[in-house]
Amino acid sequence: MASVPNVCGGGWAETKAAYRLLDNARLDFREVLRAHSVPTLERIRQQSRVLCLQDTTELDYSGRPSMAGLGRLNYEQRQGLYLHPTLVISEAGVALGVTDCWHWARLPKGEPDLAESLRWVEGYERVAEMAALAPDTRLVYVADREGDLRALIDRAEQLGFAADYLIRVRHDRKLNDPLDGKLRAAVEAQPVLGTIAFDLPAGGNRPARQVTQTIRLARVELKTRSGPGPQVTVILAREEAPPEGQEAVEWCLITNEEITTLEQARARIEWYRKRWWIEVYFRILKSGCRIEALQLRTRERLERALVLYLIVAWRILMLMTLGREHPEWCCEVVFSVEEWQTAWAIHHRTPPPATPPDLGAIVRIVAGFGGWLGRKNDPPPGPKALWQGMTKLSAYVEAVTAIRAAEIKFPQRKRIRH
Repeated sequence: MASVPNVCGGGWAETKAAYRLLDNARLDFREVLRAHSVPTLERIRQQSRVLCLQDTTELDYSGRPSMAGLGRLNYEQRQGLYLHPTLVISEAGVALGVTDCWHWARLPKGEPDLAESLRWVEGYERVAEMAALAPDTRLVYVADREGDLRALIDRAEQLGFAADYLIRVRHDRKLNDPLDGKLRAAVEAQPVLGTIAFDLPAGGNRPARQVTQTIRLARVELKTRSGPGPQVTVILAREEAPPEGQEAVEWCLITNEEITTLEQARARIEWYRKRWWIEVYFRILKSGCRIEALQLRTRERLERALVLYLIVAWRILMLMTLGREHPEWCCEVVFSVEEWQTAWAIHHRTPPPATPPDLGAIVRIVAGFGGWLGRKNDPPPGPKALWQGMTKLSAYVEAVTAIRAAEIKFPQRKRIRH
């Protein structure tokens, strides 16, 4: 998936057609994303609640002087774009689709530019608009500390909380009380409601371990210049006794919802922990689809390519999450007939069965093409094995289709006896 020529198996003719597609000014990347949003909305409507994850990642195209329309990243010598999508997942963690995406290039220092914080507020507005199209589903906007903006909190209240929000606290805001207290002190003054425990996966230099957190809750009113301010529930989840040498796991979250019980708080902590899926999604985009390796000459070409890769990366993530949550489902909810039959025939060296196998079986086969060994104690297939496996499967399907179209029949090899 490293470049346009690499993904165009039909040689120069197919590559040229792909470049024509990316050059087509009538192909609006927003329309492509909206087309993907239609089936995504249908999947959302089948859920009682979904989590709308938002975050920002940078796309580094430094060293590409021929690519027009880029902007500075953290300093002038680094050039690229910023990407801010909305990834929708179910409460169980199944990726349902991508419904919105901000992307922008910063102007040079000193030139007037849009406030980048707008992406968070507008992101909530798009989620609120989507909520009106799925009235039987409750949408929850989930963001990390960068999304802790008073403008977003106020906008959610103005829209009547069409969607709930769950945001990790960055600012220790003042409260509307006679002592001008602070948000953090208010929740720390509350008694411990109970404890929750979960397994924390390994990351970086941190080993996998079990985490036990105490839970405190406070319902507070944020300060305004005059009159009542917005009310939020503060959830403080703190690891009181981390292992020696390990940093304590602590999250302070705010939500518009009124939370009063340990079980309600536990659910919100689980939702916030699923925010990690958008980080996995970014990894698929960069390491799997290799969107930073694209060598396109204009920003317009790049925008059209990016939206296509957003959908490709979602499919990989959906395949991974759905295979974990619903391995018993029929494989044809994800794979075409040609895909699963080809995968089965290559893996088993036998004709595919008349009845489609379950999803888990085909996911494991495809992950095996990507290097997943499937040993007894191995974890479920991850994104890397699946994107590499899907790349190989695509080539296998293309080869089988060409052989069938050409009606090629290979002669049987004769065994040589010594």
